[in-house]
Amino acid sequence: MRDDERGSSTTGAASLEPANALEAAPDETAADKASRTTRTDGSRSRVAAVADGMREGVRKGGRAGKAGIGYLADRLIENAPRIPVRDLATLRKQFPGLGPEQLADKLVSGAANASSTVGAGVGAAAMMPVPPAMPAELAAEITGVAAVELKLIAELHEVYGQRPDGNLKQRSTAYLTSWTQERGVDVAKPTTLNAALGGQMKRELRQQIMKRMVRNLPNLMPFMVGAAVGAVMNRRDTKKLAAKIREDLRKRQVPWDALPELPPLETPDDPLRVGGRPKELGG
Repeated sequence: MRDDERGSSTTGAASLEPANALEAAPDETAADKASRTTRTDGSRSRVAAVADGMREGVRKGGRAGKAGIGYLADRLIENAPRIPVRDLATLRKQFPGLGPEQLADKLVSGAANASSTVGAGVGAAAMMPVPPAMPAELAAEITGVAAVELKLIAELHEVYGQRPDGNLKQRSTAYLTSWTQERGVDVAKPTTLNAALGGQMKRELRQQIMKRMVRNLPNLMPFMVGAAVGAVMNRRDTKKLAAKIREDLRKRQVPWDALPELPPLETPDDPLRVGGRPKELGG
């Protein structure tokens, strides 16, 4: 039986396939077909090789990666008290005439600009053919953006009348906990310094660093992303974090006219440069 559209069938039934589906196209020579098959096989082999290489790299680098994350966590804990923070009185002098929400908007905008500058710098450096430098660039980006966001978190707590009790180190630890948990500090439930620096806090800090590493890895792919996308990603993430913190703080906000008079914030002995690459990591 023959069907003009589908071709003939040995069983006498019309095939459901087009006439030329089971054979080479009329104008495709045997050499063309062989070349196409070779290219396909070659592409598959390259993909398989890359995948195998990535698996092997992950296996070999797992232990070093964990050590690196632990190192970054320790550096963030050490650097947190060195981040300069403006108290509410200073902020109101610098931004006269603004209410709490307007002032908070200004702070978020400035922090987003600063974190995007860090991302742009790292993304641009990743375009350079120096693969060994990339882990250091990633560490620099995470540490630099964390400093920007910790400063923002501390100043948002000032704006919403939610300064934690304690000395400089204790407040810095509270803000670091806020960064890892992506939520505002509840000053009605103060966390002691020992508890904050305990195993749970450090685990959460390592998890947050890992999350940032996964998000920021595309910034380090040469010829694929680069400076522009690195800047956009960091700007977006900083704004997203700020929105979560502000939502928490609004629930417990104390109006400025109801705030007790608070002492000025201490100035760190060795202030950390915020908004650029930390000197400790090659900045």
